[in-house]
Amino acid sequence: MRPRWLALAAFLVACAAVAPPAPAPAGDVPADDGRRPRARLVVHYPTGWGHRISVRGSAGGLTWSAGQDLTWTAGDAWTGTFAPTASIELKPLFDDTTWSLGPNYVLAPGKTLDVWPHFFHDGGRLVEIHDFASGRLGDTRRVTVYLPPSYDETPARRYAVVYMHDGQNLFHDGEAFAGVSWDVAGAMDRGAGDATIAEAIVVGIDNDSDRIWEYTPTDGGYGGGGADAYLGFVADELKPAIDSAYHTLPDREHTAIVGSSLGGLVSIYAGIVRPETFGVVGALSPSTWWDGTWIIAKVAAAGTLPARIYVDSGDDDRADTARLADTLNGRGANLDYVVDPGAQHSEYYWRRRLPGALAFLLGPR
Repeated sequence: MRPRWLALAAFLVACAAVAPPAPAPAGDVPADDGRRPRARLVVHYPTGWGHRISVRGSAGGLTWSAGQDLTWTAGDAWTGTFAPTASIELKPLFDDTTWSLGPNYVLAPGKTLDVWPHFFHDGGRLVEIHDFASGRLGDTRRVTVYLPPSYDETPARRYAVVYMHDGQNLFHDGEAFAGVSWDVAGAMDRGAGDATIAEAIVVGIDNDSDRIWEYTPTDGGYGGGGADAYLGFVADELKPAIDSAYHTLPDREHTAIVGSSLGGLVSIYAGIVRPETFGVVGALSPSTWWDGTWIIAKVAAAGTLPARIYVDSGDDDRADTARLADTLNGRGANLDYVVDPGAQHSEYYWRRRLPGALAFLLGPR
């Protein structure tokens, strides 16, 4: 049996030069007859000639045993209207034979639900960019890009981007410190238990021998102070290259920066000194203690705060991190603060907490 992605490639090649059927008129959810509100489903997926998208579901005129065909409209949007009396679960199918992958979708009465399914890719894929050159830092390093499962099937879709530090620790146990990675690809593919994670592109940036200097905003007595140069590299060199090469949503609300330890410190710093770029911040066990908790005063005096901030700790630096969270709360930040009792300062615990952090930062699917 051929892999699913080969089957997908075969029909796309065969249909590439043929136009789809004439579009049906698009519009709002039809007016109700007064008894129950209608709901509209829009499935964004390019099928080509001779293929169709259907849907099955739990109620509202749908069943799990037989599909209802959706109507193709301009822009490869397949639409249908339904009359649920309560929220229903549903799932699109390709040619009414191949189910979309991942959890069921939920359609509420009176609402329009847009979905971007994937049928032929069980997980995302990694692209390694070796020797990415930085004029700001005067060196090169590896950058690893995670592309989500739907990326190759829905070329019109654009994605939020998560920039993460300490790239060697993110994807492969064999490269990670102490042999335990964050399993970022696995976390993104699986979601966070019952609360799914919105698909996004993740960019892992390898560290080098200048890690302490790059991840710290002040000298701090340890030879730090290069955070502005490092963030200049990420924001002004790497981000434009990623936005040019991939289908991204480049605005601040869809650009996250995430790290742990000193990587958490520089992520918090990025959110307050480059708020026009990084509107979403994740700091796992941030080194809040750095330079006499310098970052707490900086947050207290900051002008614009990120749109969403995740901060956590285990038993490591717990008191200082709690003060950071109190300061953010006092500023009215949209904050998720998590304490993991008994957890230590290590990749094992950051891996365990990462899915919850991403679920808050990126929202549900």
